[in-house]
Amino acid sequence: MTYYPQVDEWLIPEEALSLSFQEMARDGLRGNEGIALWLGERKGGHATVSHVLALRGRGVIKRPDFLSISPDYMNAITDFAIGQDLVLVGQIHSHGPLHGVNLSPTDTQFGVQVPGYLSIVAPDYALRPPQGVDYCGVHVFDFGQGYRRLSLAEVVQRVKVTKGPAVRMSVVRGNS
Repeated sequence: MTYYPQVDEWLIPEEALSLSFQEMARDGLRGNEGIALWLGERKGGHATVSHVLALRGRGVIKRPDFLSISPDYMNAITDFAIGQDLVLVGQIHSHGPLHGVNLSPTDTQFGVQVPGYLSIVAPDYALRPPQGVDYCGVHVFDFGQGYRRLSLAEVVQRVKVTKGPAVRMSVVRGNS
């Protein structure tokens, strides 16, 4: 049994993907993994991204093969989401050129573990322009099973990059 609404399809505006790649590339240019969190809503079997969060400051660690968000920083993110009447629906982060697009053991052990949560991994520190999500590793957290990578057919069927609506971008700074 789960208390989270089922997600059959994720709707990601092109603008959210573009803003996320720009954010991750800032760190990629320094040779580090980058991340952007996606807020939105879950309703009627859909998770819709409406807000991109950039994480900067203390409480987030970005290294060549490691990314970490402190519990205090996650509290700040949660407070921000509640204040906007939104929920965390997914995230995209980058791996370096030698690390592929599968989730790492750290990703699966310490990542957000909420049923229907989308976790996308962009290759090459996100330094190539976004070409959609099908060249990324697309993973979902399933209740009772943990994270699993979606097949290309499932990505095409369930993860839709849309023309709109407009997306807001915010920077959340940790205070730890």
